[in-house]
Amino acid sequence: MAGSKRENEFPELISPFLKAKISETQERYGAESRQVLALTRQYLKDPLEKVIRPTERRRHYESEVILEFEGRPVVGVERLYKRTILIEPTTVCAAHCRWCLRGQYAVKTMTAEDITHATRYIGSESRRDEIDEVLITGGDPLMSMPLLALTLSELQRNASNVRTVRIGSRVIFQDPRRINADLMAIFARYPDFRYEVGVNVNHPIEFWPECTEAIARLQDGGIRMYNQHPLLRGVNDDFETLVELYSLLRDHRIEAHYLFHAIPLRGMSHHRTSLRRGAELAAAISSCGEFSGRSKPKYAVLSDIGKIVIYDGVIRDSRLSDNALLLRSGFKLEDRQRWVPSWKIPESVVIDNQGYMNTWYLDGPEDDAVTLHQPRARIPAA
Repeated sequence: MAGSKRENEFPELISPFLKAKISETQERYGAESRQVLALTRQYLKDPLEKVIRPTERRRHYESEVILEFEGRPVVGVERLYKRTILIEPTTVCAAHCRWCLRGQYAVKTMTAEDITHATRYIGSESRRDEIDEVLITGGDPLMSMPLLALTLSELQRNASNVRTVRIGSRVIFQDPRRINADLMAIFARYPDFRYEVGVNVNHPIEFWPECTEAIARLQDGGIRMYNQHPLLRGVNDDFETLVELYSLLRDHRIEAHYLFHAIPLRGMSHHRTSLRRGAELAAAISSCGEFSGRSKPKYAVLSDIGKIVIYDGVIRDSRLSDNALLLRSGFKLEDRQRWVPSWKIPESVVIDNQGYMNTWYLDGPEDDAVTLHQPRARIPAA
């Protein structure tokens, strides 16, 4: 599950499938290989997680979005953008990614009543002319077929304005047996939605045969797929790995969407590169001829106010006191407050003279500022 039952602790959880694959990778490449490190750094708990910086956060954004409808709160729903709304039926996962942006959230699962209320909110008169896309995330929505089926059923019944349903999942690469006939039957039951599944694959080693079979099964069912993933120190922060990764995505008909700078979460600095390092890599892959230009992602950060794509002119200022960068967004305050009237401006935000929100963003350490401490040879028990 994403989150923890005990405050300040994110327990280690590795699926049996991943445990077997880590062992197989060790036997094939050696315990100290880059291939094994690419997996163990993603899933094994690291002592450096106890190193917490004062500027790091428990959440990927601190501003709580409180929604109310028909006299009571709408739980399990978030909204930052005009046309898209997010719903989280469960925060349970097949494995715990150590860099997870929701890892330090409380464990929650929506009730049937919660889901019905949320979908009624999504389809209500004051929202149906704006919202046409729902992102079902968590946690991992594909961990509970009953909750997924209920969410789709209630969206169809209560929110006829929704045309696209996106699902964020890592199950394809953590427990691919869940992509089975029963799951595909759920999608087939609600054919009016345009389905897109966003996977989160970080390294070429993760394209195991079981995973590519699961990808093909989803695609054969008419589901489009895209990838968005973080840039992780010691996992994929080099040109060769990214080139191979994006080539494989192209081979398997998965759109490369976002390459994210790793988020400044509490105790996770050892996973982060500097924004400058990420920008250099993004520039190198965007201008090279090593793989198809149709497979090249946008480099972005997930800031307090939403996703900001990094390009020339976005970084407006820097602050040495806390290693922060001022990023210019394309979000206007008046728009955000019209879409979500209860939305509060984070302390990090500076409004420019055109009404756009700029936000201070905590940069990652430079390459020589972090020592990798991952116990590379430790393989999880079967």
